[in-house]
Amino acid sequence: MNTDDVTSLLQQTLKTMRDIIFSPDFLWQILAIALIYLCAFLIARMFRRQVPFMHNAPESGAHALRVLGYKLGGTVFPVLVIIFLKLSATLGERYQLDPWLLKIAFIIAVLIFLNSFIRAFVASKTVALLLRWVGLPIIFLHMIGVLPVVVSALESISIEVGNVDISAYGVVRVVLFGAILFWLGRASNNLGQDMIRSHKTLDITTKEVMAKLFEVALFCIAFLLLLNIMGINLTALAVFGGAVGVGLGLGLQSIASNFISGIIILLDRSLTVGDFVELEEGPKGFVREFKMRYAVVETYDGKDILVPNEKFISGLLINWTHKDPKQRYRIDFSVAYKTDIRAMCEIIKAAVAEHPQVISGDDVPFEERPDCEIDSFGDSGVNMFVEFWMEGIDDGKNRVGGDLLLIVFETLREHGIEIPFPQREVRVLNEKPLSFTNTTP
Repeated sequence: MNTDDVTSLLQQTLKTMRDIIFSPDFLWQILAIALIYLCAFLIARMFRRQVPFMHNAPESGAHALRVLGYKLGGTVFPVLVIIFLKLSATLGERYQLDPWLLKIAFIIAVLIFLNSFIRAFVASKTVALLLRWVGLPIIFLHMIGVLPVVVSALESISIEVGNVDISAYGVVRVVLFGAILFWLGRASNNLGQDMIRSHKTLDITTKEVMAKLFEVALFCIAFLLLLNIMGINLTALAVFGGAVGVGLGLGLQSIASNFISGIIILLDRSLTVGDFVELEEGPKGFVREFKMRYAVVETYDGKDILVPNEKFISGLLINWTHKDPKQRYRIDFSVAYKTDIRAMCEIIKAAVAEHPQVISGDDVPFEERPDCEIDSFGDSGVNMFVEFWMEGIDDGKNRVGGDLLLIVFETLREHGIEIPFPQREVRVLNEKPLSFTNTTP
C-alpha cells in the first residue's frame, strides 16, 4: 500500500466519521444519553435524600444493615442509568430507529456499574481481581453476542482421563463460579451473623442458635450449588451419602457429638456467652464464644481453653452466673478468747460493708447484708467468719477477698483486738526438787 492509498483511506475514514457525527441518528442518541444521565442523577439524588440510611454515612460500629443500605444507595444512580438506556434502546428499535450508540452506552454503563459494585462490596483482593479480569470480560462477550463462540472453542479443548472428560470450559466455569460462591457464602455468612447478633429483641442464646443454623444452612447450599456447577449428578450421591453417614457414625462420632451438643446447649439455655463456669476437671473461666465443635473459655490468667461441647453435657458443670450474677463469699479469721465477740462482730460487719463492691445498705434484704458469726472454738482462739454478697466473681479484676482480709486485719488492730497464735500450756506435775547422790569413792 502506497502513500496515496493511505491518504485516501484516511480521508474516507474521516468522511465516514463526519457523516456519522453530524447524522440525525447520532445527534438524537447523544442528546438522549445526556438527558438520561441528567434525569437519573436528579432522581437518584432525590431518592437518597428521602431515605436517610442511604444518604448519611454510617458511624463506626453501625448496624450491618445500616452499612449495607448506605453502600446500596451509591448504586441507585448507575442502576437508573442502565434501566433508562435499555428502555430507550428498546423504544428506538420499536420505532424503526438504529440505537447503536445507546446499545454501546448501555454496555459501558453495565461494566462500569459492575466494577464499582466489586470495589464497594468485595473486600478480598484475590476475588476482586478474578471478577475484574475474568468475570467482566465474560459479561462483555455475552452482551456483544460472542460468548457462545468462545464457549464452543473452550469446549473443544479437552482431555479424557478414563471415563471423565475434562474441558477448558469446565475448568474455567468451576474456578470462576467457585470463587463467586466462596465470596458470596463468606459475605452472606458475615452479614447474616452480624444481623442476627445485633438484633435487640432476641436473647444471646437464641442469637447464637440462629447464627449457627444459618452458617450450616449456607454451607450446605453453597456445597450443593458447587456440585451442580461441576456437573456432578446429585442423585448419584445417594449411595455415597449413606456411606458418609456410616462414617459419621463410626469415625466422626466425636465431631458429630460435639456439634449436636453445642446445639443442645444453646437450645436449652443452660449455658450462655458471659457465664462463669467451673468444669469437673478443674478449669474455670468465662464463656466467650461458641463454635460448631467447642466453646472458648477464658480464664483469669489470660488463657483461652477450648472445651469440646460434649464436656458441658456429659460432665459435672458449675455455672456460677446462670441464675443470678450475685454470689456469696466468706473469709475466715480468729480472735482471742478474751474478746467481746458481740461488739467485735458489729465492728467487722460495719468495716466490710464499707467496701464499694460489697452489697450493703438499708435497702438490701437482711440475708444479703454482711454477717459475722462464730465458726468454732479453736485451740488458740475463737474461729470467726464474715459472709458477704457481691456482683460477679471474686477473682481477676473483680477480686474482693484480699481487700477484705486486709480490712479485717487493720480493723482488729485498730480496736486492740488480739489475733491469737498457737499456744501450749506446760504444767510441772512433780514440784519436788531433784536430788543427786554422789557415788564417787
